[in-house]
Amino acid sequence: MSYEYPPQSWVTCPHPNPQAALRLFCFPYAGGGASIYSPWAFQVPEQIEVYGIQYPGRENRLREPPLTKLSELVQILAPLLAPLLDRPFAFFGHSLGGIIAYELIRHLRSTYAREPLCFFASACRAPHLPLRREPVHHLPYSSLVNVLRDFRGTPEAILQNKELMDLLLPVLRADMKMFETYTWTPGTPLACRIVAFGGRQDREVRSAEIEGWREHTAHSFLVKMFEGGHFFLQNERQELLQIITQETCLLLSR
Repeated sequence: MSYEYPPQSWVTCPHPNPQAALRLFCFPYAGGGASIYSPWAFQVPEQIEVYGIQYPGRENRLREPPLTKLSELVQILAPLLAPLLDRPFAFFGHSLGGIIAYELIRHLRSTYAREPLCFFASACRAPHLPLRREPVHHLPYSSLVNVLRDFRGTPEAILQNKELMDLLLPVLRADMKMFETYTWTPGTPLACRIVAFGGRQDREVRSAEIEGWREHTAHSFLVKMFEGGHFFLQNERQELLQIITQETCLLLSR
């Protein structure tokens, strides 16, 4: 029997601003929740209204079963976001969130004839490129914890807390399965600008894989590399938001 996900739980807006000129929709990485973007809402100019996308199985949706198929997630999200696309908008996605955002843009374009002004793809290899490592979503507990330790995005205190990890790992497994079983289907490049972010010390996504996003837009393209590994957005938030603000404001002025 299929599970019915409540529509109102998918999108959060920490700081509503009806007068905003642009809506920025932010998609979390594997295991992450919408709250990672909550501070952004108070650190961007008034013309930008920040929305966090909340996948099931985490934070306030902890009791809901997580999804494992990206296509299913896109099919659910598209009609829920469509009413919010009545003004200029942009998408930001980090790691898994980048692929989700990309496929959602493609679906929104074909179904609703809507496309963002800009897509910010962060710490995410271009979708046509294969995964360089072996899948890890099926690994036993200790091995998967070691993989997370290598990613350097989870504090060691959490990794060593078995009770907490027993709660978090099912969601991480589901998200990793979604990411690792994703298959790109060739199609028309996006019509929006793509800005791709990467970490210079990221061992998961190489700079060439960030550059690969160039092939997926018929508009302009920019790469910006930050100091740090896969989770550079945690330490480089100020500069990241500055670039997002500059890019969106420039596109709005045209």
